[in-house]
Amino acid sequence: MEAVTEHYTRALSPSRAADFMQCPLLYRFRVVDRLPEPPSAAAARGTLVHAVLDRVFDLPAERRTLQAAAGLVPGEWDRLVQAEPELAELALEETCGGADELLKSWFSLEDPTRLQPAERELYVEADLDGLVIRGYVDRLDEAPDGRLRVVDYKTGRAPSETFEGRALFQLKFYALALWRSRGVLPTRLQLVYLRDRTMLWIDPTEAELLATERKIQALWAAIEQVATSGDWRPRRGRPCTWCAHQHVCPAWGGTPPPLPEGATALALDPRSAAG
Repeated sequence: MEAVTEHYTRALSPSRAADFMQCPLLYRFRVVDRLPEPPSAAAARGTLVHAVLDRVFDLPAERRTLQAAAGLVPGEWDRLVQAEPELAELALEETCGGADELLKSWFSLEDPTRLQPAERELYVEADLDGLVIRGYVDRLDEAPDGRLRVVDYKTGRAPSETFEGRALFQLKFYALALWRSRGVLPTRLQLVYLRDRTMLWIDPTEAELLATERKIQALWAAIEQVATSGDWRPRRGRPCTWCAHQHVCPAWGGTPPPLPEGATALALDPRSAAG
């Protein structure tokens, strides 16, 4: 570890943190090995819907209708395919048709004619005593008195009460980054679940965000320990059902590829951890 400490920035994003908490070997496959994953209709649909919900706010408030949002779908899909040609393999009807349904759900939950976001797809970053935390916030709303609301769109199912804390960890991660970088504690953290037409929200306290900070630092310490030892153990569970790497996972009879040269440095590379 000492040989590489001057060549990397310690950095973590909520998605990579979630990977490690779900399965350390998944983190390795995505961050260290950078194994390719086949295109997923669900993931592509989510990306498409996020793009449309971003672009709809480019329209004047009175023109932010469901019809106008649906009209943005073909153009945004073309842009996605141009950026990632492998998406062309997916069924267009399944992907774009599903997007239309999710947009209907959003309009039943929020009225964009009455919203004027302060930021969209906002990159946030903060330094926690040498550990950089960062990510992208779907939407940041700011009240006239300066209160902030962090909004994140989800195209999957809403979690059960048992897993609500895990779902809110991502937003607490963003809230902590905003608090540490701007000195302003967000007033509300809101998850918008389009598939189930429901919302999950909390009003965070300083104590909750300090606890999140301790959790992130402990998580990073665990990542460093595993990266140093090379002991990337799989954690078998329900998410294995849709994991793209079962064929190289020992929990499913597979054999992981050899660790790349300089794997310790790669595991701690901020370019790998920013996704």
